[in-house]
Amino acid sequence: MSRYAAKVDANQTAIIKALREIGATVFSLAGVHNGCPDLLVGIGMQTYLVEVKDGNKPPSARQLTPDQAKFVSTWEGSPVVILKDVDIARAWGTRMKGGVGGT
Repeated sequence: MSRYAAKVDANQTAIIKALREIGATVFSLAGVHNGCPDLLVGIGMQTYLVEVKDGNKPPSARQLTPDQAKFVSTWEGSPVVILKDVDIARAWGTRMKGGVGGT
């Protein structure tokens, strides 16, 4: 069995911290691979899969990988949330905590 290093975007730690500060439970899925989103987030009595992209990178570097795109397009649960920076993460988490659904 080979080991793969979990590759995370530079802003992932800050996004996790921001979500936790507003009361979310956050679990990293970065080591799962195969296109699985980066985070499992519980907030507002709901569970979300979250993909983190670095909003400071050029748009071409923020695109989903082929494995991620396949996962997102075939996932039968709630839509995968894509967060690109701390402000977006905080605003999204605050909406979800208040029970105002959506992504």
